Amino acid sequence: QVQLVESGGGSVQAGGSLRLSCAVSGRTVSTLLVGWFRQAPGKAREAVAGRHGGHGRTQYSDFAEGRFTISQDNAKNIVYLQMNNLNPEDTATYYCAASKTDWTNLLGQTSYEYWGQGTQVTVSS
Repeated sequence: QVQLVESGGGSVQAGGSLRLSCAVSGRTVSTLLVGWFRQAPGKAREAVAGRHGGHGRTQYSDFAEGRFTISQDNAKNIVYLQMNNLNPEDTATYYCAASKTDWTNLLGQTSYEYWGQGTQVTVSS
């Protein structure tokens, strides 16, 4: 069974940066589709970024393009989300997700069958 554990969340001022980590166990990242999603209070969960763990193709939601970067360390089997130039609208619980079966949509929530517990990101103005 694939397990995902997020870390790296915290509080930061607007304009600051954070790097979230997702430790993957049970399967190598290079054989998974991996992604990051977020959910703010009172709002629906939305996609942030997705990555093909094998060939490295990535896709970003519009709000994340140019500010966020999804990457992976195959040796450590960790997926990262580097977030730069954060603003208060980025405040949310961020979730790591993975799929070993559905490789069709990197930003589709239904593509992912494994989910982490989430890590809180709070951006103050």
